[in-house]
Formats: sequence, C-alpha cells, structure tokens
Amino acid sequence: GHWKHGGIVGVFGYGGGAIGRYSDLPEKYPSIAHFHTIRVNQPASKFYNSDFLRTICDMWEYRGSGLMNLHGSTGDLVLLGTTTEQLEPIFFELTHVLGQDIGGSGSNLRTPSCCIGKARCEFACYDTQDLCYELTHYYQDELHRPAFPYKFKFKFDGCPNGCVASIARSDMSFIGTWRDDIRIDQDAVKAYIAGDIIPNGGAHRGKDWGKFDIQKEVLDLCPAKCMSLVDGELVIDNKECTRCMHCIN
Repeated sequence: GHWKHGGIVGVFGYGGGAIGRYSDLPEKYPSIAHFHTIRVNQPASKFYNSDFLRTICDMWEYRGSGLMNLHGSTGDLVLLGTTTEQLEPIFFELTHVLGQDIGGSGSNLRTPSCCIGKARCEFACYDTQDLCYELTHYYQDELHRPAFPYKFKFKFDGCPNGCVASIARSDMSFIGTWRDDIRIDQDAVKAYIAGDIIPNGGAHRGKDWGKFDIQKEVLDLCPAKCMSLVDGELVIDNKECTRCMHCIN
C-alpha cells in the first residue's frame, strides 16, 4: 500500500502508543503526508463522562484529523491521523489535562481490557475492573517499552459469557466462574416454566412467542447434555457442566 507503518515515531521515554504512518505520495497528498495514530489507555470497562469525551474530541480536532475509533480490538481509544510535531503536545495534554496515559502498540504488553464487571452486571464472578487496573499499573514498563518478540494481551471477562471475547482476542484470558456445585432455585424454575416469571425479563415482549418450553429452549441446547428435568425438578450433572452460561442466559 501507500503507507509506511510501524514504530518510526513516538513520544519521549515511550516505545509504544504512537504508531507512525507516512504516505509515499506526500507531494500529491500533502495534508496526509503524516497520519500517525495514537492509542489511548481506556479506563476500566470504558466508563467515560461527557466532559472527558468533549475535551478529547476538541483536542483531537485541534491537533489531529478529528477521526477517532472507539474502540480498537486491543481495547484502546484510538486517535487517527496527526503529524510528528504534534505528538509531544498531544501526549502532554492527555497526561496533564485529561489524566490519561497512552496505550500499548508494537511488541509489548497491549492495553489490558475488561468487561463491565460488577459495576453493572449480575453475572460477574470477580471484580474485573480491579484486576485490570492492578495489572495495568504493575506492568507499566512492559506496556510502554516494547521488549517482547511479539505483542501480548490480557483480557478480563467476569463470567463465561465473555463480553470482551477474552479467549478469541487475547493471549492470557481471565474468566470468572463459580467454585462450588451449581445451586438451583427449584421454585423459581417451576415458576419460569409455568409462565409466572416473564421470560428474558420481558426483553422480547410485543410478539406471541408461545409457551416457554424448557426442554426445547434450554435442556436440548446444552452443549454438554448435562441437564434434565426429573419429576418437575431441574437436575444438573455438575462434573459434566462446562459453565458455558447458556442455561442461565
């Protein structure tokens, strides 16, 4: 292609976070002769307030192209397109005005990323935000100064639903699960079957889906075939359960 891509440029003291992009047609397209990318280390679970978003948008309109990517596969908030002379001012404003570090790029630890965890989700089995925050700080040197033969990613899923796709999109995934045998509220199961509890929390209202069929909609779809209904009670073979969360969902 027409782009030179990689670790040509950066900010003082860091080896990652700024990705150099130069066009090989600078005379024909002078406005994009430089089009460097900045990765910004997102807050855990990507919680932003509107003041932060307005400030970073204003900064990027002023110092870059105004094009942003929320969020890249690594997890970062990505600022697309700026010139070499703007890199240090951008870095200063991110760290001193917005209190935000740049993320990882190149052969280093990439920016750790986590699901929404206990902040909003009833399924979270551990505090994903706390672990993501802790490891981000612990591995600052590995994140900012590439020393690996290839990139390396942590991702933190609070449960096997995998909302940040930790298995598919990381090298070391942390997935929360329960430790003991599965507990079943048999009265709630019977109420759900009878229709006394609205399926899916009422999320699919507006259409007649027919009577809930636990055999067809849950038991037969269990990939481990570890569930059955015996005399009106739900039975699960714990040792065969792979904790895929299908039945809970």
